[in-house]
Amino acid sequence: MTQLAGHTSAPAPVRTGRLPAPLALLRPGQWPKNLLVVPLALIGGAPDATTAVRVAVALGAFVLASSLVYVLNDIADVERDKRHPVKRHRPLASGQMSMASAVATALVLGALLVPALLTLGPGSALIILLYLAVNGAYSWKLKHLPLLDVFVVAAGFVLRLLGGYEAAERPVEMWLVLTVLASCLVLILGKRRHELSVSGTGHRPALVGYSAHFLDLVLVLCSALALFGYLLYLRTESGFGPYALLTAVCALFALFRYLQIVIVDGGGGEPVKTLLRDRVMLANSAVWGALLVPHLVR
Repeated sequence: MTQLAGHTSAPAPVRTGRLPAPLALLRPGQWPKNLLVVPLALIGGAPDATTAVRVAVALGAFVLASSLVYVLNDIADVERDKRHPVKRHRPLASGQMSMASAVATALVLGALLVPALLTLGPGSALIILLYLAVNGAYSWKLKHLPLLDVFVVAAGFVLRLLGGYEAAERPVEMWLVLTVLASCLVLILGKRRHELSVSGTGHRPALVGYSAHFLDLVLVLCSALALFGYLLYLRTESGFGPYALLTAVCALFALFRYLQIVIVDGGGGEPVKTLLRDRVMLANSAVWGALLVPHLVR
């Protein structure tokens, strides 16, 4: 838009979110990602108090680490975010917070993360540091590379799961790892499809390597892999009885519903909100949980 003559002052920042800007910068709405993945290592056996505390500390450490990643991402992408129809409302891009305040927030998060890493020990600390390194590489370069961008994000969820196993001192169940990887790819690819349909390739350079038809194909492929991995986890690693296979129907329904949201309804832009707020998905999750309870408390 053309500026009026003599009027050069920048518009005052406008608060658009309900959360205070410093808290919104940490993206608390994304914290459930850690809650949904890290404790999966505890499935299949009741943990003792020490194990439960260690997993809780690992969960807290991943919350701090992921918040640190989001802050650093916003610092790196502030100019690009200003041109995005949704991301321009983020605290840094909208002017609700200064760059200096964002940097200070990142330093505080890093300082809080150190004692958590020392408490967990070298194994878990190494996984969380690897998580930070992978996300740093993603922010620097990898998010601009088609295909690699979605696999790097999915790898972050796998590292969360491995961190849970390390904290719980339990052997890694590889079929569950594969299930988490494939399921996360479904969510991330659905988000890419939504971004492509809403804002084109202008905001995210990696989108030039995708088309709606291609994303539909790989969404189906990853959905099949997720279901395959879940079935093999139930039969070989979970220790559940044969009736646990009934939960595969819930897994299949969840995949169908998410694909419907992405492909038919044009949603999927915020996968966490989709999983936690969609009534159909929540009802399916309740049935899924009810079918699993007898196997978890036996």
